[in-house]
Amino acid sequence: MTASGKIVVGVDGSEGSRQALLWAIDEAKIRGSAIEIIHTWNFTPPLDPVGGYVLIPDKDFQESAQLVVDNLVKSVAELASSTAISTHVERGSASEILMNHAKTAELLVVGRRGHGGFIGLLLGSTAAQVSNHAQCPVVIVPV
Repeated sequence: MTASGKIVVGVDGSEGSRQALLWAIDEAKIRGSAIEIIHTWNFTPPLDPVGGYVLIPDKDFQESAQLVVDNLVKSVAELASSTAISTHVERGSASEILMNHAKTAELLVVGRRGHGGFIGLLLGSTAAQVSNHAQCPVVIVPV
């Protein structure tokens, strides 16, 4: 594993992921690294009561996910002015996609928990997965 001068940050639009991005920006300035923001989405279509699936075009989800990332980048633009930021939005498992992008990263940064459904958990499922399986150092930023 070789560092590429990038820090991968997983975001989902939650305050925890915004804090993770802010932490990553500060760290990127210290290291002189670029930031790659990753946002994933996944959707299982609901069943129609009459039978079959309700089809919603992937394009709608992709556009909504990109809007989340674009708004987040705008909200930190002033703080990140000297830091190169790229974004990637993809359908699939958050932990798998993050770990794939982080294979050549210096760091993978995530929030402690995001928009997942189990509010009482101290650590979200994505943070738990990447901390156990990523091939680079992982930073979990508390809120």
